[in-house]
Amino acid sequence: LNHVSSSGECQFLLKCKQTKLVSFHSFSRIHDLSPVPVPVECPDVYIVERLFSSSLVVVVSLSMPRRMNVYHFKKGTEICNYSYSNNILSVRLNRQRLVVCLEESIYIHNIKDMKLLKTLLNTPSNPSGLCALSVNHSNSYLAYPGNPTIGEIIVYDANNLSAVTLIQAHDSPLAALTFNASGTKLASASEKGTVIRVFTIPEGQKLFEFRRGMKRYVSISSLSFSADAQFLCASSNTETVHIFKLEHREEESPTWSAYVGKMFTAASTYLPTQVSDMMHQDRAFATVRLNMFGLKNICALTTIQKLPRLLVASSDGHLYIYNVDPQDGGECVLVQKHRLFEGDEEPAEQREEEKPEDAVSQTSNQSYAATVALPSTPPSSTTLMGELYLSVQEN
Repeated sequence: LNHVSSSGECQFLLKCKQTKLVSFHSFSRIHDLSPVPVPVECPDVYIVERLFSSSLVVVVSLSMPRRMNVYHFKKGTEICNYSYSNNILSVRLNRQRLVVCLEESIYIHNIKDMKLLKTLLNTPSNPSGLCALSVNHSNSYLAYPGNPTIGEIIVYDANNLSAVTLIQAHDSPLAALTFNASGTKLASASEKGTVIRVFTIPEGQKLFEFRRGMKRYVSISSLSFSADAQFLCASSNTETVHIFKLEHREEESPTWSAYVGKMFTAASTYLPTQVSDMMHQDRAFATVRLNMFGLKNICALTTIQKLPRLLVASSDGHLYIYNVDPQDGGECVLVQKHRLFEGDEEPAEQREEEKPEDAVSQTSNQSYAATVALPSTPPSSTTLMGELYLSVQEN
């Protein structure tokens, strides 16, 4: 599950068992997922990034982990390739910038001509390559860890090439980062995976704090805002996907329960900070119980036929689509299940009963959190720039 474009189009990029890259265009109907093979055989791909709904695709393979290849996949041509001094850990792009992250440095390119604009050297060690780039190219902010041992976030303006702010987000190292569609909010989670926080951008002020759980630490695999930034979903290596509602509580009516709640709030000022913080953290607005445990999965919130949906793509090759009640929340209902790999014994698609009017249309979310950090020498390049600008301008 790759990106949702600025127009609300949801895109999928998969590496099938046959090691051929496949792109699923935005689906106008929930059962109309048409694959478009990338005309390049990449038997050991580990990074694939597509620029929204354009034909621009960035690929990095295990056999050449220091080289980034940029393709026009509809024409089957390579636009350019760049080599770096160390292994590429992640790539992020919007219509203005392309960001390449190594372990201790970050390279920022102008996507229209692939010119290297800035190299951030000696960034804090980040072996997982965690960072996030806003999909809004007007607010083209880049976020990456500012400390390898605690959850500091550096926010960098990728347009003006200047540092913006440092956010003290968590006590533990960061595990996930994502911007909302407009680039005005940033969500983060730490390696503990128990608390998710949302900050204003560029100020870095804390807006919301959500508790995912208390009993166990988990590995957060993705965070994703809805297009209107009213909801935030989080998936992990557990069987539960959480959806949080970004709203400030209104004053409650003078009921007995409201009175008791205020008493607890007042008492929290006399309790230890950790206990007090827990009393002020909001719980999940809605949840999904997956029939899997321990598998990496990525979630996204979207709108299909004017109805809110939660999409969950699992590393075992399934796409799950759930209905979300935007008013009452609660347990989400499975609407459809798709098998995305071809040539398996299972049917290519499995559906539950659904009315025709509940079919799919456009989506409305943004990409989930991604990557960061790297080396010191500038990249070398061999380029075929003729089609790059056209690729960026498509759709």
